[in-house]
Parts: sequence; C-alpha cells; structure tokens
Amino acid sequence: MQTRPIDAADAPAIPPGRAYAQALEVSGAQRLLFVSGQTPERADGSLPEGFAAQCRQAWANVEAQLRAAGMTLDNLVKATVFLADRTDGVTRREVRRAVLGDRRIAMTVVVAGIFDERWLVEIEAVAAGGPGPD
Repeated sequence: MQTRPIDAADAPAIPPGRAYAQALEVSGAQRLLFVSGQTPERADGSLPEGFAAQCRQAWANVEAQLRAAGMTLDNLVKATVFLADRTDGVTRREVRRAVLGDRRIAMTVVVAGIFDERWLVEIEAVAAGGPGPD
C-alpha cells in the first residue's frame, strides 16, 4: 500500500506548524478498517486524569484496534478527533505529533458534546492495508 498526501494549490494552504494532509490518496490497499470512536477509558474501565493523558489513552486505544486487525499506525489514513473543549486544541496537536510522528494523515477536529461528560476526547479512524492476518 502507498499513500500520497495531496494539498491542492487552489485550496487554502495548511497553516504553518500543522502536520496533516488536506487529502490522502491510498493505492494498493486490499483492506479498509473503520475504527469506531475510541474513548479515553483504559481496558479496566478507569479514566486517566487530565486532557493530555486522556488524549494519549484514546490514541492508545486506536492503536490497540489497529493491532487487533494486524495493522499499525503506518496504516492510518484518516482520523477524526472530537474535543469536549476547544481550549484543548494545542495539547491535542502536541499529543498527535508525539503519537503519529511524521505521518501525514487526513485529519478532522470537531468540538462537540461527547456522550460521557467525563470524556474530554474521542478519536475515530480509518486505516488501509494489504492482506489480512491469516
């Protein structure tokens, strides 16, 4: 599978310091994985304290779903992050950079009321890859 970030010259540019793609072309993929919104709860049901810790946990839960499908963050092509509070946007960006590194995926951030008011973030994702695990 190959991905190619696309940033149309005749559309608004990505602001400096933002590391995502306006669009991401995927070729050679044989599978798609749609990951439902991953909340910041740990496997034991506990909830980390504070936005940064919850954001890291939600990304860890996305990674767990990818692993279960025989995929990694390298297969990630799109994520939608739901924030309970827009003031957490900068911290969200810092955590995303720490988790994704140089990967430029398609990304959407939405400020919304989240189902459980204890959750400060929720992340859904789409991944693409080659043949599945045997």
